[in-house]
Amino acid sequence: MPAIVLTTLNARYFHAALGLRYLVANLGELESEARIMEFILQHKPADIVEALLAENPQIIGFGVYIWNVQEITQVVAMLKRVAPEVIVVLGGPEVSYECEEQEIVQLADYVITGWGDVSFAQLCRQLLAGKRPIQKILAGEQPPLSDIKLPYRLYNDDDIAHRFLYVEASRGCPFKCEFCLSALDKTAWPFDLDLFLDEMSQLYTRGARTFKFVDRTFNLNLKVSARILEFFLARLDDKLFVHFEVIPDHLPDTLKTLIARFPPGTLQFEAGIQTFNPEVQTRISRRQDDARAADNLRWLRANSNAHLHVDLIIGLPGEDMASFGAGFDKLVALNPHEIQVGILKRLRGTPIVRHTETYGMRYSPYPPYTVLATSCIDFPTMQRLTRFARYWDMIANSGRFPAALALILGDAPFARFLSLADWLYAETRQTHQIALDRLYDLVHAGLVTNMGCSNEAATQALARDYTSSGARGAPLFLKQGKSNADKTEKSKPVNQATRQLRHLAG
Repeated sequence: MPAIVLTTLNARYFHAALGLRYLVANLGELESEARIMEFILQHKPADIVEALLAENPQIIGFGVYIWNVQEITQVVAMLKRVAPEVIVVLGGPEVSYECEEQEIVQLADYVITGWGDVSFAQLCRQLLAGKRPIQKILAGEQPPLSDIKLPYRLYNDDDIAHRFLYVEASRGCPFKCEFCLSALDKTAWPFDLDLFLDEMSQLYTRGARTFKFVDRTFNLNLKVSARILEFFLARLDDKLFVHFEVIPDHLPDTLKTLIARFPPGTLQFEAGIQTFNPEVQTRISRRQDDARAADNLRWLRANSNAHLHVDLIIGLPGEDMASFGAGFDKLVALNPHEIQVGILKRLRGTPIVRHTETYGMRYSPYPPYTVLATSCIDFPTMQRLTRFARYWDMIANSGRFPAALALILGDAPFARFLSLADWLYAETRQTHQIALDRLYDLVHAGLVTNMGCSNEAATQALARDYTSSGARGAPLFLKQGKSNADKTEKSKPVNQATRQLRHLAG
């Protein structure tokens, strides 16, 4: 039985907790006494507690994030009721700031704030030796990266076969965007590149083909970025997939040359534009050359096979709906494969809080602490924009509606899609759990009744989309279209040759 269990709740099974693996890799002599147990948000708290206690651990460490804090709070509360002798240690960004006011912190025995790679091991040694620290909240030590053991050997064969493998060539970020926890970093710290690439080579040899880099600034250092791209170019096959988060206004020719060599389906770039408004950028301490960023996105779209996922944020301090809409239209014109429309979240510890009073920032008191209203966007309007974001994800980002999307967006993408979003919500009062066939029918009805599109054009576009999507149902718009086509066919005069063919066929 392990003395130490490390656990968290992932959003989906195919996610794997890199942080837990770092903690185990750096336990030293205690590694043999530790076990990782991962759950997903859909698991019931009582079932999680049962599974954890079946291991008979002395210490349970939880990785706590904005997306799982509510569920883990229930697990910890139940755990301390039925097994108060088990020592609960918390870590992760959600409990690293504003600790005192959090219920989960009150329930736990210890909290390690910030970096836990070596501090968790130190705490476990004390606890297993019967020495309990007096302080509940312990500041994590940030060692040189050379003192941190890499965790990639702890990805097991099942992880390699079925999960995204999260990796990092560096930690931290030199930029100070106030909505991001990385604004608190002083710089970016690189891991030893030779050692890192050797670990990647071992993963690849074991069969890994999906690598998701969590580096905030993958393309910050040209030499490092180029070597990593060259590493994967030397190992191209039809299963390789690599995801990077890139700085959109920093794409030197050396990187462009390497990027252009990757085949379709291999590279995905996540680029954070967030806002095209220069005043808002300055207000949140974001440095961005918009013209260069736009040129780089155009180049990537025209000259590479990389899948482009670009982020915009609704609700930044001082940005109204007109400004966001103008930025959205500008980004649509750049034609990335996906536009992720996010609602601003007040992450604990981030400097964005300094704008709360000046710009009337009102946030939800519950995770993920999304903004509810600002001085520029009132609550009903923010609700409209939240629905806009949700429907955009369902329709545009799903990739199921390319032909219909061209009809929807026209020459005023933001205004037209917002109109469709308003209509969809008025019709359904739903933004989730809309069956696919029904969604096709709703988009068809919205195009015809709300957006002035002809029935024929809407039907043709959505029929192409539905067939291309691989769906095998029978949405109503297709049935009606077939019925109308049959009626038209029956009304045509039948010539003698057609009569003969029908007779022979019969």
